[in-house]
Amino acid sequence: MISGLDHVALAVRDLDAAVAGYTRLLGVAPNWLGGDGGARHAWFQFPNMALDVISPHGEGAFGDRMRAHLDAHGEGIWAVAFTVGRTVDDLAPFARLMNRRGLKTTEPALTRSTHDDGRKRYWLGSNPAAETTGGLQVLLIAPPRDGQPWPLSGPTGEAPVAKLDHVVVYTGNVDRALAVYGAKLGLDLRLDRENPQWNARQLFFRAGDAVIEIGAKIGEPATDAPDRFGGLAWRVDEPDAAQARIAAAGFDVSEVRPGRKPGTKVFTVRDAPAGVPTLMLSAEPALEPA
Repeated sequence: MISGLDHVALAVRDLDAAVAGYTRLLGVAPNWLGGDGGARHAWFQFPNMALDVISPHGEGAFGDRMRAHLDAHGEGIWAVAFTVGRTVDDLAPFARLMNRRGLKTTEPALTRSTHDDGRKRYWLGSNPAAETTGGLQVLLIAPPRDGQPWPLSGPTGEAPVAKLDHVVVYTGNVDRALAVYGAKLGLDLRLDRENPQWNARQLFFRAGDAVIEIGAKIGEPATDAPDRFGGLAWRVDEPDAAQARIAAAGFDVSEVRPGRKPGTKVFTVRDAPAGVPTLMLSAEPALEPA
């Protein structure tokens, strides 16, 4: 079973610029910088997931894959990766289960990343085919092989981002999304609600200590068009201080405003690196029982 959100991967053209931007935005430093296979990446590790920023670099199959994605879609969220089980032994049977449920999933294989200082990191992963997951790249990742979590990224100053709250996915086919994220991947659907004021239906799937929010328009006929990633919502402990810090770092931010849940505060970052729609919020949404 899926035990959490492992990481969200971004595709960017200029890794150094993206790393500098996300370090300023998040208020933490990457704890890994390196790569293999024709790509280079930076890893920002939070308590409930990581942000993996990737760019092509040199020759290699993975780098070619990232170049093709950037040419077709531009910069932004490339993939969402889920942690499977509690040990590395849990991934292979889960991958077989996904195949039986109709998600065409590869056999588990090791990925290697070589840090700029020569250290190496390995993780075991499987890839469901995007055509079976609503058109988005979904990755299945085993926990670290030694059972120890990856080290957290250290803060660079005051009021850093604490963790990820949720990832937004937009769909034109709610039944397909329910099948992929609920019936097949097995995520817990915590809330399914409609809000006519926003012309929106929202489904909230829990993945460990993070949420996948699926958004759709009310009343529109289902289509076969691929889903698309919306944006990222981050949790901050002190929204006013975080807004001031991010504005001082040169970002275009909204004023702090009341959130949809009474007593919460939110603000928007309008120019986050790689063009990712970004929201900062002060508290976890209260998800009502399904």
